[in-house]
Parts: sequence; C-alpha cells; structure tokens
Amino acid sequence: MAVLDTAEVIAFLPTTDPGRARRFFADTLGLRLVEESPYALVFDAGGTMVRVTPIDHAVPQAGYTVLGWRVTDIVATVSELATRGVEFLRYEGMEQDHLGIWTTPGGDRIAWFSDPDGSTLSLTQFARVRIA
Repeated sequence: MAVLDTAEVIAFLPTTDPGRARRFFADTLGLRLVEESPYALVFDAGGTMVRVTPIDHAVPQAGYTVLGWRVTDIVATVSELATRGVEFLRYEGMEQDHLGIWTTPGGDRIAWFSDPDGSTLSLTQFARVRIA
C-alpha cells in the first residue's frame, strides 16, 4: 500500500543565525523566500519546501550530504555559485576537477559545498535520465 508516494517532500535544515541563512539561501543560492517567522525561514526550491529552522546551539553537522539539487549543467552552476562566494568542498582520495566536480564511475557528476551552518549540500548532473 502506497502511503507517501504522492505526498510532497519537505526538507529541513538547522541554523544558528537566521539572518545569515536568509542571505545565503535567498541571495547566494537564489531560492525564493516564501515565509519568515520565529520558527522557520521557508524557501521554495523548485517546488520543494525547504524549512531552515533556528536552533540555539550548533551541533556538529553530518559528514554527508543532507540536501542536494539535480542540475542540467553542473559546470555552469558551480561556476555561477563560485562567483557568488560559494566554496566547493574537496575530499581526499576523490579525483575532483579544477572546479571541485567529481565524476562517478557511472558518469554522474557531483560537487559539494556547505551552508553557513556546516550542512553539506550538493549539486548532481546525472549522466542518464533519472526519475523526475
């Protein structure tokens, strides 16, 4: 029985500084801010709700990707975000190009960066068609 197959996904991220998070997600990444309250900054990320929730104390963030975007041109997207001050992460043992993009054995291309609170975010350009 399918329970959540047609339900919309909501992404959640923490922030210790809502003003800094608002500038990063709206100005740097270009997401549309749709609501701001003491409880959350709510952004529209291509039809997916991203709720950035204020927290009192920073907690060490996960060492893995917590939110990512599928892009059609990763080189153009990485290049544009770099001009806006985004620094792309490099991982030892992974052959990443001069922009920080890693190509998987299957041909997918991935680049990682952090939000101001240290959450790992990613961009992926798939080599072949994926589920929409």
